[in-house]
Amino acid sequence: MCLFVACLFAVSILSCQLKKTETQSKDSTVTKPVKDEGAIIGEQPEADSLKGSVRARAFGTIGTAEIKIAYYSPAVRERIIWGGLVPFDKVWVTGAHSATNIEFNQTLLIGDKEVPAGKYAFFTIPGKKDWTIVINKNWRQHLTDSYDPKDDVVRVQVTPEIETKNQERLRYVIESESATQGEISVYWEKLEISLPIRVK
Repeated sequence: MCLFVACLFAVSILSCQLKKTETQSKDSTVTKPVKDEGAIIGEQPEADSLKGSVRARAFGTIGTAEIKIAYYSPAVRERIIWGGLVPFDKVWVTGAHSATNIEFNQTLLIGDKEVPAGKYAFFTIPGKKDWTIVINKNWRQHLTDSYDPKDDVVRVQVTPEIETKNQERLRYVIESESATQGEISVYWEKLEISLPIRVK
């Protein structure tokens, strides 16, 4: 009789432990943290109260191509941007801190080259008249410390447009024009540059 009671007691304890383990497993699945990919920057004519450059993102589709951009968005803060904070004729991360990343899920035609699906760094070389947009293989860089032109996949020369409205924080926008064409635009201060893209 004592042996039977002891066995029942042991089974009861084991059952409780299994239920506790299952509950913990379910709880850990439910409370798994979600990675913050950054804010989506909208049209912003006025300065904000945030300090420094904020982590930001942009995403969109052109036909069947999905495009994602991750960057840090600095603010104007009444500073001289072009030829001041951002010097002319030097490679710029087109953001702050780390190299801006661009990622797409299928081959795109950028300039006169086919660029395979993948993740890349998005650089620019601002000029007084024209700019050069650079897509580079080495997407994991701090500023341009590790930039090497040998890793450039494609370079495209563009002419910036002057806007009448101020854009306080740097902003990326992916715009679809048709099922096969679109562009990536960068707005900051009163300047806009656009990179034409075609879907293969």
